[in-house]
Amino acid sequence: MNTLSRLEQANDNAAAFWLAQARAHGWQSSTRRGWTAVRCARTPDDPHRFVVTRPYAEPAAVEEELVAVLDAWATVRFTVEDPYGGLDLGHLGADRTSVMPVMTREPGPVEGATAVLPAVSEAYGGGSLTVDEALDGDTFAQVERAVVDGFPLPNRQPWTRGGALPEQLLGDPGCRAWLGRVDGVTAGACLTFDDGRATGVYWVATLPDQRGQGVARAVLRTALAHAHPDRPATLVATSQGEPLYRTLGFTEQARTCWWTRAAVDD
Repeated sequence: MNTLSRLEQANDNAAAFWLAQARAHGWQSSTRRGWTAVRCARTPDDPHRFVVTRPYAEPAAVEEELVAVLDAWATVRFTVEDPYGGLDLGHLGADRTSVMPVMTREPGPVEGATAVLPAVSEAYGGGSLTVDEALDGDTFAQVERAVVDGFPLPNRQPWTRGGALPEQLLGDPGCRAWLGRVDGVTAGACLTFDDGRATGVYWVATLPDQRGQGVARAVLRTALAHAHPDRPATLVATSQGEPLYRTLGFTEQARTCWWTRAAVDD
């Protein structure tokens, strides 16, 4: 029996989360041996997404397969996540824009997390910080707003409901959303996606006026404790988030390279 490495589990979860978004939006997708592609189409200039999921012996062969999809989809803009670092897409007009750690956390309890929801902290700046699961459309819209304005996602600003994360995602059995509020006002959020093997953490965000007060820690700690703590957790860390993730038990498995083409020269 083949046993997936933690890195492969993280890659598979990222691909599965993009496929869930494709289903929610009604986008075209393609899954091949070793990578997954999603034809994102929120707007005509939305970058298409490619996630490499397995090691490859011949980068040129992978690049050739990617080009075939780019041509078939008439792709203008794209982002390729390559956790193995062997691709060079400069000849396609792409720039290597990010190198970020892929991190995983082993299954187990989360220190300081509460057993019931909402999780409540009374120590937040004299107010009350609560974290709960978003179970309806209105609450999920607040999660979306926190992600768009707090992560942030500049291409989705100003925030419009459903423009980045459609409510249909709540109907996917793997997707869950978590909302942090201070005295009832939205402060931060994240999403998790469980694919049966691992639980991925995505878009951990805090609104600008609430940063530096422990909102992200509270949201992530609650999500980890309530979204299948019996499975490994995975994420890709930004430089701002990496120190927090390490304190919660995440360790680096690899550094993923992101290649992005913003436009094609005339």
